[in-house]
Amino acid sequence: MSGLAYQLVEDLKQRILSGEIAPGEKLPGENSLVEEFGVSRTVVREAVSRLQAAGLVETFQGRGSFVLEVPERTSGLREVRSHRDVLDLMDFRIGVESEAAGLAAGRRTDHQLKGIERALDDFRRVGDDPSRSVEADFAFHLKVAVASGNRFYSDLIAELGPMMIMLPRTRLDPAYEMSDPEHLTRVVHEHENIHAAIARSDSEAARAAVRVHLANTRDRLR
Repeated sequence: MSGLAYQLVEDLKQRILSGEIAPGEKLPGENSLVEEFGVSRTVVREAVSRLQAAGLVETFQGRGSFVLEVPERTSGLREVRSHRDVLDLMDFRIGVESEAAGLAAGRRTDHQLKGIERALDDFRRVGDDPSRSVEADFAFHLKVAVASGNRFYSDLIAELGPMMIMLPRTRLDPAYEMSDPEHLTRVVHEHENIHAAIARSDSEAARAAVRVHLANTRDRLR
């Protein structure tokens, strides 16, 4: 992503997360953004595509781009603004979610394992629908936390909400868009490794699979 597009993404993202542009409202039109920021149409389109990939907006042919609902329960994640903040968020998730997965491998019930499997199947089917991919990705991580048998893990992940998925995606290199089939395949495979370790009750493998998945996400950050 170009520097100009990055700056435009950051500005629009803050307007969305602060509520300045409310859910359901239309983003400023292409002509307005070109004039306001002094950039080309190509830069505007790149920035809007980026916001769509992060699950913050949805674009309709001939109608424009509209802001999606941002979960209210974000446990301070609205204050995550800098690149350092996003890296710290990933480090935090690695510590919390790897241990939750380890516990899930040892404690999960058959019903909870089925829940993880359904979330994985939903994630496999998202294709290039960015808004669905955020929710499906979050649902998988939440189901793993629930299977830990420790409500503090599941409560914490639920409190972070889909924003824990959205925020890092706004800073991923364009090569790692969820609409890219090869990248989606890689991420699905990482989720499959987590599921497989929990299914065979291998706690250490489950911890390792989550660490690999989230560390890969961290490495993909711009």
